[in-house]
Amino acid sequence: MYRCELVAKVPRTWCRTDGVHQVQVPWAREGSGFTLLMEALMLLLSAEMPIAAMADLLHEHDTRLWRVLMHYVEQAHAKSDWSAVRQIAVDETSARRGHRYVTNVLNAENSSLLLMVEGRSAEALGAFAKALGEHGGDPSQIEAIAMDMSPAYVKGATEHFPQARIVFDKFHLMVLAGQALDEVRRELGRDGGSDLKGALWSLRGNAWNLSEERQEQRKNLCRQYTKLGRAMSLRESLQAIYTSPERQVAEAELDWWCGWAARSRLSPFRKLAKTVRQHRDGILAYFDTHLTSAAIEAVNGIIQLAKRMARGFKNFVYFRTAAYHRAGKLNLAVPNIS
Repeated sequence: MYRCELVAKVPRTWCRTDGVHQVQVPWAREGSGFTLLMEALMLLLSAEMPIAAMADLLHEHDTRLWRVLMHYVEQAHAKSDWSAVRQIAVDETSARRGHRYVTNVLNAENSSLLLMVEGRSAEALGAFAKALGEHGGDPSQIEAIAMDMSPAYVKGATEHFPQARIVFDKFHLMVLAGQALDEVRRELGRDGGSDLKGALWSLRGNAWNLSEERQEQRKNLCRQYTKLGRAMSLRESLQAIYTSPERQVAEAELDWWCGWAARSRLSPFRKLAKTVRQHRDGILAYFDTHLTSAAIEAVNGIIQLAKRMARGFKNFVYFRTAAYHRAGKLNLAVPNIS
């Protein structure tokens, strides 16, 4: 790559009131310091590599490149129309070390990132309600919100979207069931009368994702330790409820499962049964909407990949810009210079 410098004497004048005025040229954006063709190249490269790597390639300071990217991302984001958004998904992801989190709000219908807000409080949904009005929408248009069972998100949804149905994500519930199973396994290990060494990955996850050897190990352990067998049966029975064809069937099966878990004499599953009963309406709302947070987990993966490639971001604004650029499905384009 060879550096090419274009030097042009741009007409300018001086005003007593406003100072110096410069003629706007057709081949560069005012205040940019780069030609439009150069900015177009930056947008192309920024979709494929971290800004630091792009700075090395172009022999420019990364701050100048961030300014260009931020201009076009913020411009495209401000112009995006949210008037057709009806269902959203809300989740948190890590921003940096030290339990620093951000909240992401996703359009559940096209999997585009709508908003990223610092923190994971109820006000994150308040910020989205405000932003919705700025993008041609209204909080009353949101019909359903997929989320985990975070009290903060439940509070935010109730306050700012009172007419929307809260749908608790089925994958989050299965994570809680997996954690309860893990706790039963650890309790057996602490008792000292069981040999579960090396069994962790045979007991986690779904059986169809395991090798034949691990499937066989799972079956043998569940036969050998009755508590572990009951815990596995509870987890798999809860998962099977999501295959129910109708809400009424799922409702009856969920109530039956809660009774079984409460009588199981397994404290982690008794605790989980209480959680399920407390969030029963939101769990059953899945069978009416079939809404999940699967898409937002995929978007979080894209964002975390960008963070790892960049080895972190200097500040939240850079992090948000990169997230919108990678996952916002924005229409980024420099002006036509033909």
